[in-house]
Amino acid sequence: MVTGKRHAYTSPVSLRGVRAVVTGATSGLGAAMADALLTASARVAIAARRTPRLEAAVTRWQRADLAAEALPLDVRYARSAEAAAQEIHTRWGGLDLLVNNAGIGMRTVNPRFVERPQPFWEVAPAGFADVIATNLADYFLVARAFVPLFLEQDRGRIVNVTMNHETMRQRGFVPYGPSRAGAEALSAIMTEDLRSHGIAVNLLLPGGATATGMIPDDVHPEFRAGLLPPEVMGQPICFLASPEAEGLTGARIVARDWERWLANFRAYPVEPAPAQKRS
Repeated sequence: MVTGKRHAYTSPVSLRGVRAVVTGATSGLGAAMADALLTASARVAIAARRTPRLEAAVTRWQRADLAAEALPLDVRYARSAEAAAQEIHTRWGGLDLLVNNAGIGMRTVNPRFVERPQPFWEVAPAGFADVIATNLADYFLVARAFVPLFLEQDRGRIVNVTMNHETMRQRGFVPYGPSRAGAEALSAIMTEDLRSHGIAVNLLLPGGATATGMIPDDVHPEFRAGLLPPEVMGQPICFLASPEAEGLTGARIVARDWERWLANFRAYPVEPAPAQKRS
């Protein structure tokens, strides 16, 4: 994350000219990805609810001479997503990368989920609905609002943040597990719906629990010692915004295994899919 003195991430590529929107970018994985993109010279709209935290986060980046801009957005509401997309069209005239990251974790339904897993029948319906709305429906609503910008350009990239498959099936992980499983199914369909238009959809996940606000502060020290830093997302998100990722769609990238994934990708590169011509 950006501090007053230095950045935690140095990009191996330049993303000058890239315009990106990152949801939930005031903290955690979203802030780490936004910081990586900004440090690589991308222009990034920090999309989050209109709160003092949004303004404070953008101000910190701007004071570091990085091209961060505030984009008020409540991902749970279609009108808010549509207004944000229109605002980006007005400001920038287009968009290159949309990162769907905003979400809430198990703490919202069970603050002790690490040590005391809660069976699904004890989960409050309101808590279940809130997590599904924030972690699954929001990916649909935000992508639905921004994709018309990509269709207008005949190009664009979407990155949906997800989690380990094992965690989706883990005891005590309702509703967080189902919300991310649903987001992966949604991403697979989005990939096929957009493939012929030259618009890429890829998945990115840390590869383990991360040291963000989604983990209780009082977990066992050994568990906390094994947490991944949120900056693990930096290199893969910059790659997915770079020219090298042109034509890549339908990929599922585990940030923890980034170097191995990249080596395999470079050994077996993909051919860009032709965009659908307008009649």
